[in-house]
Amino acid sequence: MLGLLKKKPVDKLVEVLGKEKVKVSLVERKLYSYDATPIPIERAIPSAVIFPESQEDVEKLVQVCYQEDIPIFPRGAGSGLTGGAVPTVDKGVVVSFEKMKRFSVDVDNAVAFVEPGVITYELQQFVEGLGLFYPPDPSSFKYSTIGGNIAENAGGPRCLKYGVTREYVLGLTAVIREGKVLRTGSPVLKDVAGYDITKLFVGSEGTLGLITSAILKLIPKPKARATALVLFERLEDVGRAVTEIMTSGVFPSALEFMDADAIKAAEAYKPIGLPKDVAAILLVELDGSVEGVKEDLQTVERLLSRMGIEVKVAQDEASAEKLWTVRKNLGPALANLKTGKINEDIVFPRTYLSEAIPKLRDIAKKYDLLMVVFGHIGDGNLHVNLLYDKKYPQEEERAERAVDEVFQLALSYRGSITGEHGVGLTKRKFLKWQVGEVGIEVLKGIKAVFDPKNLFNPGKLLLE
Repeated sequence: MLGLLKKKPVDKLVEVLGKEKVKVSLVERKLYSYDATPIPIERAIPSAVIFPESQEDVEKLVQVCYQEDIPIFPRGAGSGLTGGAVPTVDKGVVVSFEKMKRFSVDVDNAVAFVEPGVITYELQQFVEGLGLFYPPDPSSFKYSTIGGNIAENAGGPRCLKYGVTREYVLGLTAVIREGKVLRTGSPVLKDVAGYDITKLFVGSEGTLGLITSAILKLIPKPKARATALVLFERLEDVGRAVTEIMTSGVFPSALEFMDADAIKAAEAYKPIGLPKDVAAILLVELDGSVEGVKEDLQTVERLLSRMGIEVKVAQDEASAEKLWTVRKNLGPALANLKTGKINEDIVFPRTYLSEAIPKLRDIAKKYDLLMVVFGHIGDGNLHVNLLYDKKYPQEEERAERAVDEVFQLALSYRGSITGEHGVGLTKRKFLKWQVGEVGIEVLKGIKAVFDPKNLFNPGKLLLE
């Protein structure tokens, strides 16, 4: 009789992949049921965590999952903030790509061939040693993976000048329905053959298939870089200053904004001597040739001094790095202010920032909440943090109502509900507000082509 018993789906995965690649212990299953999302979200404990090591492994696991109707939840480093890597049903499996971390670089053609588990920082350090540059730099770049960055179309401060992850993905290999292998793009800069499926996969949040490798564009490494700290006595001057810089012929590699509460939080977390009596600060990074950076820096100083705004230039690389560390540490710094946080990365057209930022403050005042605002102000991408005390449910409820108004405000200016964090679980209901009924219909149609059984990261991006 034992020989007639039907094998469990997980047993089939063990059979085709081996025990060392399919983990079923409760501890591991619980650990891989979380990502970095700071708010309570629906989650489930997966039936297994799978660690593929090759393209062949991924094909096999998708074949079994499609045969057995097992939901698949892909995962990079778990650093996402919208629940994108969180399993939502108990019978699903988490697929962690942390062991697929090989890459190679073709210097002559300035491209890299990268598996999804490669750490972004490690790739950047390697290619810079070759005189090349991979610009996308999300705050999590020292531990996030290329696969996760591609799935979320990650951004970062340098995206003002260089663009988001999408601009650097020339081609992909992905495993889609029934274990079929899809190859898109090529290691060339010009390729207009057919629909651009490569770009469709970038930012698809793991809902269309599992990315197993990518061809990334690299560019020449800038020869020089400079950072300036701009101090504002009035919040309304920030938008004007940004407009002045961006219309002057100077193209900064980054323009990062921190309001007064962000400054205080950063100084309380790891003090470096930032002034606490200003309304806001702006970090301006310039890069390019040595002479070009020097000239651009003088232009920025001249423009802002005319406006009565103080500019301090970092005198060396160590000083500049210290300033950027403050910006990168803002996420954990805010945890010291309140026990609860809702962090949304909305986008406004840049010309409306001076008008929109005070309106964000009005929303915080209306709901009696502490709001901390910082972000990539050069491209209009603001991180709006609503802080509350978890001990008081009414505060969390007010924060959730405030979020609705924050998104409504962004969309009223023809902005976006997300600039780099993605939709995931936390923003699904708002996606329809932005793309409309027809947009949702088209997105669902695309999903059905690649994943008719809805097994790839179900419940993400689109409401079921």
